[in-house]
Amino acid sequence: MNREFENKVVVVTGGSRGIGRAIVERFAAQGARVFFTYHQNEAAAAQVAAVGPAVAIKCSQTDAAAIDSAVERVLAEAGAIDVLVNNAGITADTFLMLMPADDWNRVIDTNLNGACRWCKAVTRPMLGARRGVIINIASIAGLVGVMGQTNYAASKGGLLAFTRALAAELGVKGIRVNSVVPGFIETDMSARVPRQIKQKNLEHIVLKRFGKPEEVAAAVTFLASDGASYIMGQSIVVDGGLTATAA
Repeated sequence: MNREFENKVVVVTGGSRGIGRAIVERFAAQGARVFFTYHQNEAAAAQVAAVGPAVAIKCSQTDAAAIDSAVERVLAEAGAIDVLVNNAGITADTFLMLMPADDWNRVIDTNLNGACRWCKAVTRPMLGARRGVIINIASIAGLVGVMGQTNYAASKGGLLAFTRALAAELGVKGIRVNSVVPGFIETDMSARVPRQIKQKNLEHIVLKRFGKPEEVAAAVTFLASDGASYIMGQSIVVDGGLTATAA
């Protein structure tokens, strides 16, 4: 693998497992100095940090002060933040009529507000450097209707709109903002999706399989690379063709 990100500083939120772990490992393999956050699973975070190699930081998506502190730590240790990948997210699936208000608020606050907090925290150092890349990990749930995921869909659909608006704000300052939109990817989170829903969607996936975290990570590192220098405010869908055939 090439060393395209040699001497670049990358921050990945939610990097201890699944898609986030694959992103951490791919950036590290390409020479980046990687910092990643985790919420609870210290053992998994330590494993990723050792394999990366990378630096694990325990940080809640819902705590603005903790996020500011994490950014300050990265700047103190590495001197800059070249790339931010907003990957951290949660689900709390159920039909809206049965959904506790706390489940709605928790998903929105983690997935959407959390990404906003991180973007706000890194914007100042990126503006000072007049360069930077922000990549938000959304979901096809923000593009197509998935029953039982109104809260998750709202958070990810909001993240797509947020990406476009932030790109308009920051592009003139040399900061590129884009999003990656995974479909059904083989992760711990997708394993909790009911089997009948996964089977129904598998029938509509052109490639007739679920994706791998490494395939999403490849799209992320491309968007962070110089090869994507003219891509701005866009959403790259990585779903095996699921949304291409949606009615």
